[in-house]
This record gives sequence, structure tokens and C-alpha cells, in this order.
Amino acid sequence: MEKKIKVVQYGAGKMSVYTMRYVYEKGAEIVGAIDVNPEVIGKDIGEIMGTENKGVKVVSVAEAENLLKETKPDVAIVTTMSLIKETEDALMLCAKLGINAITTCEEAFYPMNSNPSITKKLDELAKQTGCTITGSGYQDIYWGQLVTSIAGSTHKITKIKGSSSYNVEDYGIALAKAHGAGLTLEEFEKQVASVDKISDQERQALIERGDYLPSYMWNVNGWLCDKLGLTVKSQRQETIPQTYKEDIDSSTLKMTIKAGDATGMSAVVTTETEEGITLETQCIGKVYSKEDFDKNEWTIEGEPNTTLVINRPSTVELTCASVVNRIPDVIKAEAGYVPTSRMGELKFWKN
Repeated sequence: MEKKIKVVQYGAGKMSVYTMRYVYEKGAEIVGAIDVNPEVIGKDIGEIMGTENKGVKVVSVAEAENLLKETKPDVAIVTTMSLIKETEDALMLCAKLGINAITTCEEAFYPMNSNPSITKKLDELAKQTGCTITGSGYQDIYWGQLVTSIAGSTHKITKIKGSSSYNVEDYGIALAKAHGAGLTLEEFEKQVASVDKISDQERQALIERGDYLPSYMWNVNGWLCDKLGLTVKSQRQETIPQTYKEDIDSSTLKMTIKAGDATGMSAVVTTETEEGITLETQCIGKVYSKEDFDKNEWTIEGEPNTTLVINRPSTVELTCASVVNRIPDVIKAEAGYVPTSRMGELKFWKN
């Protein structure tokens, strides 16, 4: 009988409800779980998933290294924060112990173009210990593989345009705050938009220091260029607040966002390449009103023009399923920090 893949769940919040269940249903097993939240530490993961107890209790981050050493998992799924520097400790610990890791951290999808310093450290350590570190999620297919597949049926490309919207309520408080949800427009300007009202030289300095705050499309554009073999000449980003005409209650932020305040943001990233192809992409993350729904739209302009629209995708479930379906690829991949653009097509993992 084939040996079961052993998984440690690092981060036992909203996303883990799906990733852990999907792991079990693929025939693998969860051998440990880690979190910082006192409300979940000590709980059996079955209680978090809404199933029978699994005999695996969530431990604190302080116990993470001992847990990983004792359980020796084949891979760790890291579902914590959205920036690579916020997941650095978890990923570095996995790299140090030679444990493969895949994270839903959005910047981790292609962090070499936004935080090369941390990426290099992770890459070097993972190569020394013989493990693979990567990032995946919804963007692996819906902002990545679908787009490059359409490109494969196109004779000439002049521009790739993309837009994706999602409800920040579905992803937890860290993501909602990163999108400026709940801020006044003045606060949004100071805390979010001002970050990108800088020169290319200033932005590059921030990137090299590891202090840049990329939108999700910043890393997606890098991934797409890597996958398509394009050379980036320049890249810029603009963040625009999203508002609504009425007050909106946010369960994640535990507040009412007043009419006219920021419900989230649209981040527009424009990439110019040496090959003459422009990428113009935006992600719209906000607390949804009753009229809003998730939407994913991509257009490849050239010969011919092609547009792909996906309405109401189950973004959370698709994110978690993508991560779990990537596990076999991560285990087989070369050592180092390896973006999924270099792992081949994401396939359905049969159990």
C-alpha cells in the first residue's frame, strides 16, 4: 500500500477548515496543527473542521519546531498572512528542518519581484536542506494557468488585461486590513495609496530592503511573465479606494463601515516587457454589498482577441483545493524556493 502523505497545518483559521478536510479526503493525513490564537490552541482539529475528533490538537507557535521534528511531515500547509515577511518565520522554520512547505500567502506566489531578500534566504536554506518552498492558491489557475493556456492558442499578443474581485470577508482580518477596509478616505490615502505614489527608484529601494507592499497582481504579473518567458522592463502599481453609498457591516472587522469610507481597494498593476507585451491587471478586494459577487475576467489582445469571464467562482474553496492539489508537485519539485510557474500545469489530485 502506498504510504500516506503526512501534512502539518500551520495556521488553523478559516482557510484551514477546507485545506484540512481536503487533505483527508485525498487520502493523506494531518499529523499536526499550529496557530497563534489562544481560542483554537488545544482544540482538536476535528472541532475546527466540524467533524469527529481526529486525535490531533492545535499547538502554539512556541511548540512549532518540536511538533515538526516529532511528526516529520512530508509537507506543511501555511495559511496565515498575506505578506512574505509575515510568513517568513514559518517558512524559514520549514526550510531549516528540510520540510516542504506550500502557503496561501499571496505575495509568496512570486515573491522574487517584491521581496528578493527573503526569497533568496528561503531559497538558499531550502537548497541546503533539500526541501521545496512555494506559494499557491486561487491565482495558480484563475490568474495564471488559464491565462497562459489562452496565450498558447494566440498567434500574436499585444496586451494582457485582467480583473478579479473577491470579498475580503472570506479571508480573515489580516487581509481585510491590508486592503484598507474600514478606513476613511483620508486614512486610506495616508496608509495605503501613498505607498505607491513614489518614483521607480524609490520603489526599487523599498523592494530591495524588503519594505514594499505589493498588491496581489504585482506578484501575479511576475508569475505570468516568468511562465510566458517575458522579460520585465518596468512595473508600476496604483491603489484606489472602493466605497459604497450605504453603511456596510463587516463581521470580520467587527465594525460598520460608514457610507463613503473605504470598503477595500482596487490595485492596478501595469507591466511593460522587452517583448512589447503589456500586462494591465487589477484585483478588487472589498467588503461586499448585497449587489456584489466574485468575478474573474481576462482578455488577451492581439490576433485574435479572446476574453474569458468567470462569474461567482467559489474563491475560498478554489484557493484551498489548488493548494492541496499542488502537494504532489511540491514533493516532487527541485529544492529551493520554486514558484508554481516552474512546476508544470496544476492537475487534479486523485486519491
